Amino acid sequence: MTKINKKKGGKALDPPPRKKQKASYTLEKEPEKEDLLSDSDGTNEHEELEVSDEEELGEDSHSELSSDGDDPFANDILQGSDDDVSEEGSDKDSDSDSDVPDIEKKARAIDDEKAREEEDAEAELQLNIKEESDEFRLPTEEELEEEAHGPPDLTNLQRRIKEIVRVLSNFKSLRQEGATRKDYVDQLKKDLSSYYGYNDFLVEALVEMFPPVELMELIEAFEKPRPICLRTNTLKTRRRDLAGVLLNRGVNLDPLSKWSKVGLVVYDSQVPIGATPEYMAGHYMLQGASSFLPVMALAPQEKERVVDMAAAPGGKTTYIAALMKNTGIIYANEMKESRLKSLTANVHRMGVTNTIICNYDGRELPKVLGNNSIDRVLLDAPCSGTGVISKDESVKTSKNALDIQNCAHLQKQLILAAIDAVDANSKSGGYIVYSTCSIMVAENEAVIDYALKKRDVKLVPCGLDFGRPGFISFRGQHFHPTLDKTRRFYPHVHNMDGFFVAKLKKVSNMKQTTTQETETLGEVEDAPELTESNDQNNIEEDGPKYQKKSVVLKEKKQLNNGHTGEKASVNEKRQKRKFPSREEIAKAREEKRQALREASSKVKTESSRGKKRKGQGKS
Repeated sequence: MTKINKKKGGKALDPPPRKKQKASYTLEKEPEKEDLLSDSDGTNEHEELEVSDEEELGEDSHSELSSDGDDPFANDILQGSDDDVSEEGSDKDSDSDSDVPDIEKKARAIDDEKAREEEDAEAELQLNIKEESDEFRLPTEEELEEEAHGPPDLTNLQRRIKEIVRVLSNFKSLRQEGATRKDYVDQLKKDLSSYYGYNDFLVEALVEMFPPVELMELIEAFEKPRPICLRTNTLKTRRRDLAGVLLNRGVNLDPLSKWSKVGLVVYDSQVPIGATPEYMAGHYMLQGASSFLPVMALAPQEKERVVDMAAAPGGKTTYIAALMKNTGIIYANEMKESRLKSLTANVHRMGVTNTIICNYDGRELPKVLGNNSIDRVLLDAPCSGTGVISKDESVKTSKNALDIQNCAHLQKQLILAAIDAVDANSKSGGYIVYSTCSIMVAENEAVIDYALKKRDVKLVPCGLDFGRPGFISFRGQHFHPTLDKTRRFYPHVHNMDGFFVAKLKKVSNMKQTTTQETETLGEVEDAPELTESNDQNNIEEDGPKYQKKSVVLKEKKQLNNGHTGEKASVNEKRQKRKFPSREEIAKAREEKRQALREASSKVKTESSRGKKRKGQGKS
């Protein structure tokens, strides 16, 4: 028995030093136990052993308690026999040895459980994503019919738009089996029309121009207003001085950008920004950032003759005057009489003194001002306004293909008139800047490509460091390769209204017109083929020379193309045609105005007489 206890005690002589002391204590007691067992009976020996054990354990209990603190096994050790002491000691040693690995096991079990929970959560997340996104299904006809009968579910529409855009961005791996790209695009068009309020024509045009992700960025940008911008009038003040004064008035502003030296962007204001004393005094103009661009591209020089063909309300005209430092001459033309008031008011308020305001159809300006008499022309052409939807949301539903076609037709007429008015031999000029607030290709690249074919002009860089290049080809239409020198601006990229800018340089005063031009443009002035479009005096003086050249060319064309003699006679008639002089045009206009005044006065007098007669009849 004692030998077994000794072996157990020997096994317990392991790691902790405290436990070694207990084990040595039991080993020292073994000889005493053997002596007591050999001298007395079993019972007495057992009692004496218990007494001696209790005494000795009592002596050591204080040290153990003081070193180990409250030991839960202390009572059992004190009350047990020598065999129990040895057994308990060995059990205690084995339990204490197993405490460390037990804690490690529990810690590892906790870590394993956490890792398992994380894996389950990730698997569940991936499962949800797969169920909701990767396996996105297009709505069936029955579901679409149910949606049509009920009120629109905007949340569902928005989610479906995002899912379709995501699928289209990675169509090969995410598409639904049996569904084509056309199915997704058609559904996207319907949802965009329902959610954002666009008509079918405009949605289709935008989908054709932009990839799905960029299309959503553009449409979202159209829903937000553009920043309020000011243009400093350098004729009266400097940007630094103006910014300081407006800051003192409670206007929170910053310089517009690095590309503009006169622009300021307004974040918020404690005063009406359009009614400050500085505004009334003409120190600044409320003007969109995109309206700076065509004037910067035009780059007018001092003492030049410049035409602004569509000038109202006067932001670009006054900017040109500021760049020219009130020198030279600016012809600010506006066809709509109702807009002349705002144009005149702004010109006066901004202190512009070199501008002549006129009310003509832009297509007639070369006849009024004279062909080849202008240094630079700015044509900010009337357009569909598809780039300024954030300002005018009615564009979403009011524009269709016919409107775009009509705008493009007018723009082609205006750009030919602008080119004819510019003098190619100008020492400092000879430039035409064409701009629109539209993003439609038919109103931008197609118009410039038409001008390149009809007149001897070429595209030159706009002088703007930013902006996207224009389209060289679009939906099967191939344009002149130099159209990449034009610039496009978008609200989602440049944080300004959608805009298009192109700069043309007139190479010579030669112009090419054919019968196709008369068929496509109608009222655009006719002219002989490859004739010099100088003033009428020059044409009359050098007429025979140009007539001989044109006749030779016509004969060659007739031989090559098999034209009949009737067309030759028509061309001769066109060649003999003379345009009316300025005096004749002015006289005819004055007669028309006089006739209108007389007619209106007659109507007024008749209406007043009728009222008098009614009054007499009642009396």
